[in-house]
Amino acid sequence: MSNAGGNPHSRRLSTAFRMTKDDCYQVGHITKTHGVSGELVLFLDVDNPSEYADLESVLLEVKGELIPYFIESIAIVKGSRAIIAFEDIDTIEQAERLINCGAFLPLEELEPITDETRFYFHEIVGYQVVDANEGELGIVRGVYAMNAQDLIAMDYQGKEVLIPINSDIVRTIDRATQKLNVALPDGLLAIYMEDDSKQKPEIDGDTAELSPDDTDED
Repeated sequence: MSNAGGNPHSRRLSTAFRMTKDDCYQVGHITKTHGVSGELVLFLDVDNPSEYADLESVLLEVKGELIPYFIESIAIVKGSRAIIAFEDIDTIEQAERLINCGAFLPLEELEPITDETRFYFHEIVGYQVVDANEGELGIVRGVYAMNAQDLIAMDYQGKEVLIPINSDIVRTIDRATQKLNVALPDGLLAIYMEDDSKQKPEIDGDTAELSPDDTDED
């Protein structure tokens, strides 16, 4: 693997200070090392992993800071996984320090969506949820990206209500008024209004900040 010349971390740090998570969306995370020469496995939590086959750099969240890492090679394998080699990461010891680091790209690289039935998870945070029967309900606080079912987290009367993301429930998005139009299943709100001692649906996944590139395409 080649050395970029000079201090290999200087251009990473100078760029990182200009970029925060508010400026970015998460495309995945490093899961493990690959081989003994510094290569890593990057899980791409996106709709079309093949679109990321020509990445030249990525921002990794290291100890809470986004640091650019420049890519020497990347190969998409097994659907959502990529074998990736970074400049200046030449040993398994260096690579191990990056395991579990989130991978981000600037928001400005995302193509805008104009379809009112599709959206990026990150863009609906702060939107007003409007039910077809109940009217305005609450504000979107985040999205849990899960293997089985992605869920919108809505703040409703001081409680967190989880709304499954599918085309039958989440109907359209109005970007002009920042409203998300839904048709909630009967009884969904009542579940969350019951006594807190009763069991709520379990959450085992990441929020949209970890994987915001997904869209509702059901």
